[in-house]
Amino acid sequence: MKTLALGSHGLTVSAEGLGAMGMSVWYGARDEQESLATLRRAIDLGVTFIDTAEAYGPFENEKLVGRAIAGRRDEVTVATKFATEFDDDGTSHGLNGSPAHAHRAVDRSLKHLGIDVIDLYYLHRVDPDVPIEDTVGAMAEMVHAGKVRHIGLSEAAPATIRRAHAVHPLAAVQSEYSLFSREPENNGVLETLRELGIGFVAFSPLGRGFLSGQITRVDDLDLDDARRHLPRFSPENIAKNLAVVDDLRELATAKGVTPSQLALAWVMAQGVVPIPGTKRRAYLEENAAAADITLTPEELATLNAAVPPGIASGERDTPTGLARTYL
Repeated sequence: MKTLALGSHGLTVSAEGLGAMGMSVWYGARDEQESLATLRRAIDLGVTFIDTAEAYGPFENEKLVGRAIAGRRDEVTVATKFATEFDDDGTSHGLNGSPAHAHRAVDRSLKHLGIDVIDLYYLHRVDPDVPIEDTVGAMAEMVHAGKVRHIGLSEAAPATIRRAHAVHPLAAVQSEYSLFSREPENNGVLETLRELGIGFVAFSPLGRGFLSGQITRVDDLDLDDARRHLPRFSPENIAKNLAVVDDLRELATAKGVTPSQLALAWVMAQGVVPIPGTKRRAYLEENAAAADITLTPEELATLNAAVPPGIASGERDTPTGLARTYL
């Protein structure tokens, strides 16, 4: 796996990362042993940029990642996030971007991960009730204390990014980004990051699984899979979206790759680091191979014509989820 500089502030990561969220929450049935094997196989393959968060569980995903990287800490770049205030029993009290909560959260994440320092610590969602300068000021204190190496934001608006970056350099910002979700191209986020030398990390680069070509109907998802409640997977939208995936599959077949690999290669061609999530080694290996795919300008143009911005039917998240993005 190739490595690259994520932004211009000294953080180097694998060209493709691994999102660990689905190993613990939201995406249906889980197998802890297969998840551990997948995380360890990722390290073997050089997919060493591992993304987790306190909210995934809560806590359980960080603990899982901690078990997987035990004895191999120096081989991985660990990214985790905080924002929601949780009691130790997991009770949620909503967003809290206060410095006091930030300091409590980082200490708990370090404990759950079983590490001494977090490589990249994100504010998971911006708290509209706390000035971003206060939250990032606390995160800067973590850097100075040696608890965190680099900091970032998730799903933040350009103005917020600029204000945060003025307090302490941001290494990265992450948002949902894929052929199906191209808002960062249109809302000024990508332009702002490139201007400031901040890296961009794309979560859900496979459109929450749609672009893999593995989902053909809602019943392919487990009954407790949260995607069943997302607008793009609704009966009125899924058929329209699958027609687009069929076009993607034709292009992938012509290229001699899978739909997942083609979709990931497109994201990487934008200068973005994708962190596709998976719970299984087979899909991990398929995704990792995408880093070796080169797309010509002509192929990129064909892809953009086949899957143009805005073609996906339905919003990418629920109204509640969308209300917490791009603040």
